[in-house]
Amino acid sequence: MSDIRVFGVDFTSAPRRAKPIRVAEGLRHGAVVRLGGVVAHLTLEDFSAWLSTPGPWVGGFDLPFGLPRELVEHLGWPTDYAALMAHYAALGRDEIRERFAAFCDARPAGGKFAHRACDGPAGSSPSMKWVNPPVAFMLHAGVPRLLAAGVQLPGHLPGTDSRIALEAYPGLLARELIGRRSYKSDIKAAQTPERLIARKDMVDALEQGRTRLGLRLKLSHAQRDELVADASGDALDAVLAMVQAAWAAQQPRYGWPAGVDPLEGWIVGA
Repeated sequence: MSDIRVFGVDFTSAPRRAKPIRVAEGLRHGAVVRLGGVVAHLTLEDFSAWLSTPGPWVGGFDLPFGLPRELVEHLGWPTDYAALMAHYAALGRDEIRERFAAFCDARPAGGKFAHRACDGPAGSSPSMKWVNPPVAFMLHAGVPRLLAAGVQLPGHLPGTDSRIALEAYPGLLARELIGRRSYKSDIKAAQTPERLIARKDMVDALEQGRTRLGLRLKLSHAQRDELVADASGDALDAVLAMVQAAWAAQQPRYGWPAGVDPLEGWIVGA
């Protein structure tokens, strides 16, 4: 049984010292995923350079890889994935915000946003949201860099590269582990003992393999303490994405169900 190198990426479209892109690295061996470490990238340029890490590896990236087909067709944008991403990358953020806001403004209350098929089962925000969280800008900053680096995006585009990038969503696995309890906040005053306990419970559940993914996380004492202590939850989110990638690495079609729209994509484990 050979080891599989896996990564999990907690992404931000505006990395900085206070809020870097965090990348968890590990090895999957059978049903065990051993965490090697979590590193921080302070700029998008650093992140782009990291993407050239030689394969083979499978990475779970916490950012949307696709847009809702309903939105794309309404705007008259290309319906070929590569052409759509090239078109989207060429737009400025202000233009994206204006186009998406106009789309929402023309729709009835309660149905403002267009959704992808994976949003329901994953419980994820629509990939066209530009605030709270600004996932539309995460797609804009992230996917063009994945494509420029030549990594393979299974389901979206044909490819043979041994670096595999999959769309992950840590919140999906977090809900399975601790329900709807909140476990993180970037606001100092909201970094409560209750959230600390939730992170501890989540790490315990990961180590014991109490998920439908059937994997156990292997940590050192120091790693466990660091994940629990990080009140932002960013390091823990990177680890959750890494575990999702480790599961997908051994699934047919990397966990994509049959018939998924390549324009929209799929979230690992949804």
